[in-house]
Amino acid sequence: MTLASSLVVLLQATAVLAASAADWRNRIIYQALTDRFARSDGSTSASCNTADRVYCGGTWKGLMNKLDYIQNMGFTAVWISPVTQQIQGQTADGSSYHGYWQNSLYDLNSNYGTADDLKALSSALHSRGMYLMVDIVVNHFAWPGSSSSVDYSTYNPFNSASYFHSYCPITDDDYNNNQTAVETCWLGDSNVELTDVNTSEQTVINTYNSWINDLVSTYGIDGLRIDTVKHVQKGFWPAFNTASGVYCVGEVASGDPAYALPYQEVVDGILNYPLYYPLVRAFQSTSGSMSDLVNMVNTVKSTAKDSTLLGPFLENHDNPRFPSYTGDMALAENAIAFTLLYDGVPILYAGQEQHYSGTNDPYNREATWLSGYSTSSTLYGFVGKINQLRNHAIYADSSFVNYKAYSIYSDTTTIAMRKSGIVAVLSNKGANGAGYTQTIPNTGFSGSVVEILGCTTVNADSSGNISVNMSQGAARIFYSAAGLSGSGICGH
Repeated sequence: MTLASSLVVLLQATAVLAASAADWRNRIIYQALTDRFARSDGSTSASCNTADRVYCGGTWKGLMNKLDYIQNMGFTAVWISPVTQQIQGQTADGSSYHGYWQNSLYDLNSNYGTADDLKALSSALHSRGMYLMVDIVVNHFAWPGSSSSVDYSTYNPFNSASYFHSYCPITDDDYNNNQTAVETCWLGDSNVELTDVNTSEQTVINTYNSWINDLVSTYGIDGLRIDTVKHVQKGFWPAFNTASGVYCVGEVASGDPAYALPYQEVVDGILNYPLYYPLVRAFQSTSGSMSDLVNMVNTVKSTAKDSTLLGPFLENHDNPRFPSYTGDMALAENAIAFTLLYDGVPILYAGQEQHYSGTNDPYNREATWLSGYSTSSTLYGFVGKINQLRNHAIYADSSFVNYKAYSIYSDTTTIAMRKSGIVAVLSNKGANGAGYTQTIPNTGFSGSVVEILGCTTVNADSSGNISVNMSQGAARIFYSAAGLSGSGICGH
């Protein structure tokens, strides 16, 4: 069975509309910035200078035409940029190409296409058994100027200053000492102010809850990524999450698990920022700390309300791309493997599969089309193999998605993670790393075991130990040979 055919079987077995949080556990998300993923004309040469911070021409129709590229890597959901109407024109901070500078909830961003185009994208995904996740902003609207010049009458529907908090800028110190300011003061700057919506006002609450229910039903949306969740008071979120009728994963940009993880009490899941930072540190160099990563795995597992609903990631549009820290392909592969085989709903950001290396915003928002959508790149194939195994494991064992991964072995350069029937042995020795053999205990295996990246076979001993030959810093991913039957993986 091929990757494509096995994936179709899985998706047909699990696909539903108005997807619940539980339905999302078996998904793998591909994040695409709408303006930067694919153009309607199919161009792979149209210029897109990230430093200019302008619209480059990506559209919903263009994305729809490139779904094969995404699905053939094994992804089962696509996260797109916010769809609402944006402020127009160029500011000193660039344009609104990213979708986070809305001025109307009830109109779409025409730069991305029409309402029919968005509905067509949703339908195209559903016809493949894939899910659509849409990014949304609740915390703020945007104004292209200073706080004193805001014309609230231009906003829809919150067309009066009474719907917004009075101006005060959030300071760096507020993030450590003043949560009230984080929730009620403004993001942005005098070039583009992000006018902070008063989400404690009942009319605002009712309007948002009605709007999100309508948006989800009108466009067949299966899940939501919510921007700037920590900037809205926690009490707003439960009713909003319920009103949406779908899985909501929130952005809480903090590496402190004691701060970030409690937000899962008010939304279904959050982006796993507590894991992100030690994950990057562990693999960004050959001296990275594996112990810090193991410790955070244990912390998240024991502290999170439900780690199987978090969103693990290695890259996104707000953080430097992993290859901006190191060009070592082996390190990138190990870090990606960890992300895709960890608990929750894994997320890969468009361009990771092409080893894009942009640093901070805006340089990490490259046009995917400039890669030519290469399917022969090293990481495109690597990601496909990992996703194929995860999808197969879910299809073969429905309890896989609820199994909480843990470290069964670690030392200063190696970590072995077990998630149900998958054991990943990962290294930060890098591509020039010397070879060594490592015994991995507590795998749960018996008999013949396949390393699915190299399609080699080892035998587990009577205690479930396997002997793993490590070389050139390459990741090793294991699954029982018997369990691979009919998967199409390594000829099985």
